[in-house]
Parts: sequence; C-alpha cells; structure tokens
Amino acid sequence: MVEKVATSYQDVARLRPELTVTDDEPDQQRRPDNASREVTLSPDDRLDQALSEIEASVASELLELIANASPQFFESVVLDLLHAMGYGTSRDALKRVGGIGDGGIDGIISLDRLGLEKVYVQAKRWQSTVGRPEVQGFYGALAGQRATKGVFITTSGYSKQAIEFAESVERIVLVDGPQLAKYMIEHGVGVSHRLVRIPETDSDYFEN
Repeated sequence: MVEKVATSYQDVARLRPELTVTDDEPDQQRRPDNASREVTLSPDDRLDQALSEIEASVASELLELIANASPQFFESVVLDLLHAMGYGTSRDALKRVGGIGDGGIDGIISLDRLGLEKVYVQAKRWQSTVGRPEVQGFYGALAGQRATKGVFITTSGYSKQAIEFAESVERIVLVDGPQLAKYMIEHGVGVSHRLVRIPETDSDYFEN
C-alpha cells in the first residue's frame, strides 16, 4: 500500500533492528574476500518491511475470521468487496442468491441500471484446493444463465488444471485466498486504516 497506512507509532516500534554483519560472524558467513561488511537497512526500508509484515498478519487474520464465519456471511463479504472494487451501480445492484438449488451461483452483479449486463459470482469458503470439476461446474452454471462473465472466489487455492480450464474458456476470473485478503486490505473491506505522519526534509524550503 503505497500511501503507508495501516500502522501507528506503536506498529513502527515493531520494526526489526538494524541487521549488521561484522568480523565477529563465523568465517562461513563472511564473503570470500573475508572483508568485514556492514549492511544496514535505511529507516524507509525498515518501515516498508514493517508495513509488509503488518499486511501479512492482517491478511492471515482476515482469512481466519472468514473461515469461522457462516457461508452466507462470506458471500456478503465477497459482494461488498466487488462493489468496493467498482462493480455495480450501487450496493443494491449486487444480490446474494446462494442457497439450496442456486445452480452454482452465489451472487449476481448488475453492471448497468437496467441489468442488461451481469456478472455471476461463486464464493467457496474452502480449506482444500478447488479443482477443475468445481470450476467447470461454475462454467456450466454460467452457460445455463447465458452469462458471459463470472468470478470464482475461494479462501483456499486452485489446482493447475482448474487454472488452465479457466484460462481456456476466457469468461471466468479466479481469485484465491491470498488475493482475496489483499483486495480486502486495499479496498478497506473488513479493514480500517490509520495514518502516520512521516517527516521528510523539504529541500525546496532551503533553496536560495
């Protein structure tokens, strides 16, 4: 996240200490020339590293919370996320239809006010890998709706065969667990952000 958010001064305190390699290290850890070498991360590098660690921790926590929620709640999360990403003219344009007899469709997004163009969504809260049969079944559900766009979202991952099949039909987009968590963080779905003021010298001020 380029704007350096999702952290606070307490979070910054968690930064790793500077990494230093000196002559005290064992010989096998030195470079071949045996010259002492000191490698120091800059404050900006350490801040970026801390932000990456915080985002990874939040992503893991998001997936854990989703795993403990109901399937219906997960379907609503998916629709909230897709709307936050710009799909649908309003939140009311995204409908949850998952349930018994849903035909493999958990949500429908109307891309225009008249509902002439739609995106169909399937959300699977799985721990195991999603295989080709599940993705192929979703493709069949899309064909039954005469749909041209579909998004398959899971909390786990996809097999190589599933990915290859989705790429071959060119109407299905696959989103796995890590991507789901990343999008949720980027678009603030189930996530709040705290801004930190980072000082930087204003060189223009000192120009004569």
